[in-house]
Amino acid sequence: MSHAVQRASELALDETTVTALRAALKTTADEVVQAIIDEVPPYTNALSGHMGATIRRAVRTALGHYLDLASGNTISGDASDAAYELGRGEVRDGRSMDALLSAYRVGARVAWRGLAAGAVPAGLPAAEVAKFAELTFAYIDELSAASAAGHADELAARGRAHERHLEQLARDLLAGASPDVLLASAQRAGWQPPVSLTAVLLPAAQARPAHRTLDPSTLVLDDLPDATGVLLVPDADRSHLLRQLTDRTSVVGPARPWTRASASYARAVRARSLSSDIRDTEDHLPELVLSADVDAFADLRTRALAPLRTLPAATARRLEETLRAWLLHQGRRDEVAAALFVHPQTVRYRMSQLRELFPDLASPHRVLELTLAVGLRGS
Repeated sequence: MSHAVQRASELALDETTVTALRAALKTTADEVVQAIIDEVPPYTNALSGHMGATIRRAVRTALGHYLDLASGNTISGDASDAAYELGRGEVRDGRSMDALLSAYRVGARVAWRGLAAGAVPAGLPAAEVAKFAELTFAYIDELSAASAAGHADELAARGRAHERHLEQLARDLLAGASPDVLLASAQRAGWQPPVSLTAVLLPAAQARPAHRTLDPSTLVLDDLPDATGVLLVPDADRSHLLRQLTDRTSVVGPARPWTRASASYARAVRARSLSSDIRDTEDHLPELVLSADVDAFADLRTRALAPLRTLPAATARRLEETLRAWLLHQGRRDEVAAALFVHPQTVRYRMSQLRELFPDLASPHRVLELTLAVGLRGS
């Protein structure tokens, strides 16, 4: 306590004054606690029972250290350490630093009044009274500074712990953990589960800035492989979310029940692997469906389009394009011709070739297979 020690070195309390002050110590401590209860609302019920007894002891200890300091005795740092721990404890009890500082202000006033009432009758000279007052308030200032440091450190530690719990929850969600694990993780993080979550992929450097513009309950990770960040947005209004992300390089997955957020994330990842131009996965469902099992899609194309492999490559390519247009336009010859930029007679000729190659072209099952097989070609 450098400032208080400096003030103490300028003060000379004789043994008679110190004895008188120590005699009034318990009464003064009780008056300090009662004044705090009466004047600082957050402490109205906090200083009763066991807590009240603890605080009273702490106040008496602090005043005892103060008198040691005032009388020139060597003291340890216990009072400052206790004040630091008091600040940390206030965070755990849910009280703000404002409440504690108010308690210190009230305590300083009442303590000074009680100590002065003991020191003046004991014969403390008027010149020393002013120094005594300066020491009193310097001591309280340094105790309050120690408490403020404890309060800030505890808040920072809790903030870091809370951030770690939220990050772990996000990792559990992306990993597809069981509902029981997710509920426990959400409880540890103090996070209220929404109805749905929507995964958003974007560059890691953009994750935190984007997070600040979204719902405060949005979960964020910015340390995934390949410098990827992910946001898990609760109960998102999709059109509004897409507008908020307009200026960012993002891929927005579908909304899914919060315990199935991994499905939204997986689709966004797959969409990004298909094309860097995809922003809204809902606009690319056919491509996503047809690319869900690449090997199966390749096998389907090989089997369904096998008759075309008997033709020269250029002819096969033209017939496949015609077949695709015919399927998409449901056999309307003029529309097929317009889509291919050819004469309707050309379409008629090509379709006669295709019907020879695919005798069961009118079969619903064959139409389904061919539609899937040519679905991505030319899209």
